[in-house]
Amino acid sequence: MPKGGRKGGHKGRARQYTSPEEIDAQLQAEKQKAREEEEQGEEGGDGATGDPKKEKKSLDSDESEEDEDDYQQKRKGVEGLIDIENPNRVAQTTKKVTQLDLDGPKELSRREREEIEKQKAKERYMKMHLAGKTEQAKADLARLAIIRKQREEAARKKEEERKAKDDATLSGKRMQSLSLNK
Repeated sequence: MPKGGRKGGHKGRARQYTSPEEIDAQLQAEKQKAREEEEQGEEGGDGATGDPKKEKKSLDSDESEEDEDDYQQKRKGVEGLIDIENPNRVAQTTKKVTQLDLDGPKELSRREREEIEKQKAKERYMKMHLAGKTEQAKADLARLAIIRKQREEAARKKEEERKAKDDATLSGKRMQSLSLNK
């Protein structure tokens, strides 16, 4: 069952239908009114008293169009007297495809420029670092030199210990072989 019961009207109002005769009568009245306004405009001289928008209108226009024109005409307060334009408002201009300049240099935003500068600075630093010209590179090279020396010394000591051990084992075997030979 629909909302509102069997009657189906909106909030209890009954629907009113306009008959075709009433519509014709309204149109005739509007045409008559427009003719009277035209005649008054012609009698008044060069039409200064008449409304130019209403004079240009056709006689068969709808009421809704008249209402829209009246709404555009009627301005509140000072709007009708002074045309004010906002100086801060930028009018959007559309460019045609032929007017676009794709080959020209593109302006970068601040963030994009900073990002590019940051990348270039990083590349410069890496080149200098690899060449050994930065403070950090010099410190790294000094540390590597110290580590190399320590490893060389450790390898030398290990080699000496191994030789001493080999000599000890060889001398021990000689003694055994000499003692067995007797």
